[in-house]
Amino acid sequence: MGQTEDFLADVLPRLRAAEFALHTGDASLRNELWSHRDPVTLFGAEVNRTGWAELEPTFHWIAGRFSACTSLEYEIIAAGADGDLAYLVAIERMTATANGIPTTYALRATTIFRREDGAWRVVHRHGDPHREPPVRP
Repeated sequence: MGQTEDFLADVLPRLRAAEFALHTGDASLRNELWSHRDPVTLFGAEVNRTGWAELEPTFHWIAGRFSACTSLEYEIIAAGADGDLAYLVAIERMTATANGIPTTYALRATTIFRREDGAWRVVHRHGDPHREPPVRP
């Protein structure tokens, strides 16, 4: 396999597990997946944060808003890896309970990874709401 394929084979299962856990109220796997070294940034659908000191409590806040995740799907738009940097661009579709209300939503997310001590860690994520295009007859 090439660098990108190796990267995806390593990262996608961990990313899915972390995001599924986050959407059931548990931030611990996301905390493990993200870098604790600067620079590390989040440009979220609702909040922007810089540095691990801001990110860690934000992840717990996000997790506290969610429960009962029943589905999580990734539509990978693009990905690449070269040396110790990699990226993933995807549409993320989730069904979970948010603030006590069952909901389904999609995000357009670009995630940047850096290899640290042999493991891929998230160093930046930019997510925005994704509006599905209307279905045409």
